[in-house]
Amino acid sequence: MSNVPDLDRYPELREKWDRRNFIKSAAAGAAFMAIGGALVRIAADDLTKAARAEKRSDGRPRLPPGQRVIEKLRPMGGDEGDGEAKNFKLRVTGLVKKPFEVSYEGLLKLPQVEKTADVHCVTGWSMLGGLYRGVQISKLAEIAEVKSEARFMILQAAHGFTANVPLKEAFADNALITYRLNGKPFALAHGAPVRGLIPDLYFWKSAKWITGLKFVKDDVPGYWETRGYHNHADPWREERYG
Repeated sequence: MSNVPDLDRYPELREKWDRRNFIKSAAAGAAFMAIGGALVRIAADDLTKAARAEKRSDGRPRLPPGQRVIEKLRPMGGDEGDGEAKNFKLRVTGLVKKPFEVSYEGLLKLPQVEKTADVHCVTGWSMLGGLYRGVQISKLAEIAEVKSEARFMILQAAHGFTANVPLKEAFADNALITYRLNGKPFALAHGAPVRGLIPDLYFWKSAKWITGLKFVKDDVPGYWETRGYHNHADPWREERYG
C-alpha cells in the first residue's frame, strides 16, 4: 500500500508532504557527503603514505616532515593583484648590468619551459606533481646579466609584498616565473596572471601577483620573514618560524 497521500483530493497536505521529502533528501545528501568526505580523507592519506615512501633525486624524502598531500592548490589569502594579463609588467632590477621590464606578451616570447614540481605550504599541506609553464628565473637573470656580487633575489609583488630567496634556490632548474599550472591559467586567488615558483622552499616564498625580481648582495627579509616566519624556509628542515 502506498504511503503517498492523495494530494489531488487533499491539496492542503501538499506543503507538508513536500517539506517531508525535502528533509529526507537533505538528510540523505548529508549522509552521502559524510561518506564522500571519509573517502576523500582515505584517498589523501593514501597519497601521503605513498609520497613518504618516495625519494627525490637528491636522496631526501619526497614529502618533507609534517606535511600531508592534497590534490589541488589551496587558496591562502593575501592582498590580490590586478589579475589582468594586459596590465602585467615584470621588472628585473638591482645588481644587474642590463635591467629590463617585460610585459605578459613579452614574457611569452622568452624561452619557455614546462617543469614538474612539488610545492609545500608552511601550514602543512603539499601538492605534488604539478606541471608548471613559464620562464626560468635563471634565464631572466642571464638576460639581465646579474653581477657576480649578487647573493640573493627579492621577489616583489602587488601591494609591496616581498620574499627573499638565496640564489641557490632562485636559480634551481624548476624555479620559474610561471603563468600556467597543468595547462590552465592561475586563478586570481593563486596569483594570476603570473606568480613566482620556488619549489624547494615553503610556498610563501613563491610570491603571487608578481611584479619584479631584484638581485641584491645583502639579505633583506621580506613580508612574512619580518613577521616571525623563518628567513630561509627549507621544508625538509621544518624551517617554519624564526
